[in-house]
Amino acid sequence: MYVLVTYDVNTETREGRRRLRQIAKTCLDYGQRVQQSVFELKVDPAQWAECKAKLTGIMDTTKDSLRFYYLGANWKRRVEHCGANPSLDIDGPLIA
Repeated sequence: MYVLVTYDVNTETREGRRRLRQIAKTCLDYGQRVQQSVFELKVDPAQWAECKAKLTGIMDTTKDSLRFYYLGANWKRRVEHCGANPSLDIDGPLIA
C-alpha cells in the first residue's frame, strides 16, 4: 500500500524539535521524503501498523498533528508533481 504522511510538529521547545527529528527518521525508515514534512511510504499492512504506532507514539497529541492519505494501488495516477526537486520513483531501481 502507498501512504502519504504529512505532519506539523510544534518546534518551539527542544522536546518539539526532538519529536520532529524522530518523526522524520521514522518516516525515512519506511519511505522517501518528497517535501519537507511530507513522505511517501510503500508498506504492507503489517509495516504500516508498525509505522503508524511509532509515529503516533512519538507525537504530542496536544501540540502536533499527523495526516495519513491512503493512495491505494493506482497511486501514480493520483500524484502530480510540478517544480523543482522531483521525487524518486519508489518502485524504480535503487542505485547507491
